[in-house]
Amino acid sequence: MASTLRAVIVDDEELARLFLREMLRPHPEVEIAAECANGFEAVKAIGETRPDILLLDVQMPKLNGFEVLELIEPGPAVIFVTAWDQYAMRAFDAHAVDYLLKPFSAERFEVALGRAKSRLGERRLPTDLAQAARSPGQFPQRIVVKDGPRVHIIPIEKLDYVEAQDDYVALHSGGKSYLKQQPIAAIEESLDPARFVRIHRSAIVNLERIARIEPYGKESRIAILADGARLPISRTGYARLLEAMGDSQGNRNTTL
Repeated sequence: MASTLRAVIVDDEELARLFLREMLRPHPEVEIAAECANGFEAVKAIGETRPDILLLDVQMPKLNGFEVLELIEPGPAVIFVTAWDQYAMRAFDAHAVDYLLKPFSAERFEVALGRAKSRLGERRLPTDLAQAARSPGQFPQRIVVKDGPRVHIIPIEKLDYVEAQDDYVALHSGGKSYLKQQPIAAIEESLDPARFVRIHRSAIVNLERIARIEPYGKESRIAILADGARLPISRTGYARLLEAMGDSQGNRNTTL
């Protein structure tokens, strides 16, 4: 007898979940390990059940499908199931095995399921799913961070600064700090350069949070933020800072 495969269904519409359940009925080798109505439920269920196959909607309350993938460990073969066709190319950038556009036939589902089974031996997720979720020229409106069983959502406008910490970054927002396993260069690439500047190899700052810039040592400078945080500024970072402030903060009262 073939090994049982575990599947998780994620869709905010109950009828859609029912339809997928019916599509899997002729496949006794696939066990439905969980059904989820939103992204938070999905992240929790995927962590607990470690499915082989993930049937995932894109547009959902709380967390979208790409954010769910960003928060889980690599593993499931992902089939996106959605009514929105504009995410197709981004889904494949996210290494999805297939993209089912609602409504779809049983024959089309069989093709997708077959692809998922064939890809089980080479399961992986890319390092920057947030990038895959965006169109060129777009910047994220929030950052999601998984902290054990909890998921934190940081609106971009509330992100104060970012610090590199080995293989992680510390995201500082409203006096709190959140660790995310991601290189600081990847975070830098995802942020709007008109709002965020990398002032040091280990620090990115929100321009609106800078209260003043002071000398620090013989040829160094330090940024003092509105909350009192102090961030080092390299020579290259200072040049970037002057350029960014000249472009977008021309009438700002910050003392340079």
